[in-house]
Amino acid sequence: MRRRLVIVFLVPLVAILVALGGAAGWSAARSVQQAFYTQQLGDLGYFVTSARQALRSGSAAVIEAEAARFREVYGIEVTVFDLGGSIWAAGDDSPGVLAEEDAERVRLALSGRRAEQPAAVYPWTVADAALAEPVFDDGDVIGAVLVAGDADAPRAAILQQLLLISAIALVLIALGVLLVFRLARWVLSPVGRLDEAMAAIERGEMDARVAEDAGPPELRRMARVFNGMADQIERVMTRQQEFALNASHELRNPLNALLLRVEHLATGLGREWDDDVEETREEGRRMTRILETLLGLARGGRTDSTISAVDLATLAARRLDAWRDVAGQRGISLQTSGESSVMSVTDRTIVESALDAVIDNAVKYSPEGSGIEIGAERSGDVCRVTVRDHGPGLTPEQAAAATDRFWRNADTQDTPGSGLGLAIASDLLETVGGELTVSSAEGGGLLVSLLLHDRTRP
Repeated sequence: MRRRLVIVFLVPLVAILVALGGAAGWSAARSVQQAFYTQQLGDLGYFVTSARQALRSGSAAVIEAEAARFREVYGIEVTVFDLGGSIWAAGDDSPGVLAEEDAERVRLALSGRRAEQPAAVYPWTVADAALAEPVFDDGDVIGAVLVAGDADAPRAAILQQLLLISAIALVLIALGVLLVFRLARWVLSPVGRLDEAMAAIERGEMDARVAEDAGPPELRRMARVFNGMADQIERVMTRQQEFALNASHELRNPLNALLLRVEHLATGLGREWDDDVEETREEGRRMTRILETLLGLARGGRTDSTISAVDLATLAARRLDAWRDVAGQRGISLQTSGESSVMSVTDRTIVESALDAVIDNAVKYSPEGSGIEIGAERSGDVCRVTVRDHGPGLTPEQAAAATDRFWRNADTQDTPGSGLGLAIASDLLETVGGELTVSSAEGGGLLVSLLLHDRTRP
């Protein structure tokens, strides 16, 4: 974002400065060039007057001395031609052969045409200018004067002007860059702090806040809104943690009392009840683990997960046995499927809790007399626990929304439920790096898969 903001401000600024600098350089160069040609025309007028007098008197000594002195002081060549086009007087005793362009100028001057200022050229290419002017006497042309100026001085002046303007433009561009970067920092600094605060809250640092006294007014208002939102989230999270802490703590006492009563009742039962008593004990121990997990969430915002090697096929078979009586009350049969052993390194309690939520959902919405297949299988590095029922099923759009909280199928609104089962199962699996998928099964019904990535493999 900083790069885009700098480009948006800096590119137009540089373009404007370059355009203004170019216009100023062009104007300064044209001014130097104009002054050079104006001065050259003045020199030409002076020597035309002197040449007229010399040609009248027939003596070239005076004008030759003036031309020589002018060449010595100013470096400008002055040549006087007679009516026949021959050199009559010059500042140099041995003048060279005229260039073709200069010879053409002299011919035009002898024909009575006055000198014209050269056409404008680019400021950085001032030409070596030569101007020719006719010498009149009583309206008749009696000769011509050619003045050839040296353009080194105007070139140096133009170069000096361009360098000065370029230096000024570079300084202004540097100041503009500094200003743009300071502006970008002023604008984006609150955004950066806001991003850091959001990342901190995502990590669980609920006390992260943003300073409200920096940046533009709009961003200050955003910072105040964010802090208010963070305060509200912290209050809600605190209340949830307190509720979970209190609920889990209060449930431990009746659960312990219930387990004690089970142990007491077991002493008066025959050995034929041993299997039922052991299953009751196991359910009690599982509920204890769930409460410990809930307590860990309430205290620290995370669970102290017990990661260990778990046979998912055995786990699925045990949960199937635990739900068999509940499903049997509705005439639903539970069957195993998949592989006989699927080892995975994960949290047993979380997987059990998620699987219970999925089985409860399948039993609830399966028609009487149908069956549910529960099993585990491995596919590469992914372990999969599946629950397949033969209920009404869902469309692809409904299956995609099935894990949303409080979502209910419109066709099953008469069935008791809160719409939280699959959402809770999905959240639980995310805590161990897994995921829950819902799809339509072949032949009708619903296929819910608990996907666990094998941590024992790279």
